[in-house]
Amino acid sequence: MKAVQVEGYGGLEQLQYVEKDTPTPKEGEVLIEVKACGINNTEIWMREGAYGTGGKSGWRPEGVQFPRIPGSDITGKVVEAGSGVNEDIVGQDVVLFPFTSSGEKGEEHISEDMSFIGSEYDGGYAEYVVWPAELCFPMPLSTYPESAAFSVSGMTAWHMVEEAQIQEGETVMVTGANGGVGSLNVQIASQVFGAKVIAIVGDLKLEDKLKELGATHVLSYKSDQLKEEILEANNGPIDAVLDVVGDALFNTSLQVLKKGGRFCTSGSAGGQKTELDFRTMYLKHITLIGSVLGTREEFKKLMDAVSEEKVKPIIDRTFPLEQARDAQSYFKEAGKMGKIILTP
Repeated sequence: MKAVQVEGYGGLEQLQYVEKDTPTPKEGEVLIEVKACGINNTEIWMREGAYGTGGKSGWRPEGVQFPRIPGSDITGKVVEAGSGVNEDIVGQDVVLFPFTSSGEKGEEHISEDMSFIGSEYDGGYAEYVVWPAELCFPMPLSTYPESAAFSVSGMTAWHMVEEAQIQEGETVMVTGANGGVGSLNVQIASQVFGAKVIAIVGDLKLEDKLKELGATHVLSYKSDQLKEEILEANNGPIDAVLDVVGDALFNTSLQVLKKGGRFCTSGSAGGQKTELDFRTMYLKHITLIGSVLGTREEFKKLMDAVSEEKVKPIIDRTFPLEQARDAQSYFKEAGKMGKIILTP
């Protein structure tokens, strides 16, 4: 099969288009012909060494074992079943739940042995991938690229909304609102949970698109008066922040939160380190929440919402697999809207 693998930590030159043996499904696994794979920050930061500590990157302490085929937002067709798997699954179109874990129900994502496809396992930058049959879910939409727009980013967004305990009628600020997670935060918070959403982007040309997704107001982080504009838009402090930016908007977020407000973060594209005046946090009774991935139950809820068209795919652009370098480079450019998809 053709695949793109990461040879080691470094720049785009570490992405190599290669030919490898097609994997064979083991007991409990299936072989999937990959039809589409969404790009996430996860695999870019994995290549750059931005995840993990001590010079290692990945979801496990030992770090990623190279070479590794990245890619976690995977849709495709099951073409072979391993031993112990019902043959009826062969021929089905599926979307992959992206990690294995021995954690109890509702705590799968915080288990010490959580292992991620595309990081601890070879992933979807390939023509074929093997995965446990029990972690293959029916594809929610009729097309592969659209169905690949949700797995990691959608579950991440859904979990953030639940962790922040967003309630109907509350006002939520979403940072990075034009990105993969951010655009889904906008939809899930507004269309499923009934919140009012203030979407923060760089380019206000995206205002109409974000309002179509459910945003009540769209503001630019480039404004010198962003704090005042947020407070004016809501006629006062807001209830919660769903953040994927990190340092660049952290202080502004704390300033506009009401007493008892919640700040939930799942990314740091605008800076991984920040300064916190603890007095702001405790005098305003602010709750800080770290959030990564989500549970199988939340993944099922997400797929149901997608099937019911409460949450819609937003795709900026697709690339053929052999152009993975170009796709990752484009992913990091500003001003995009939605997901970038690779199609083997």
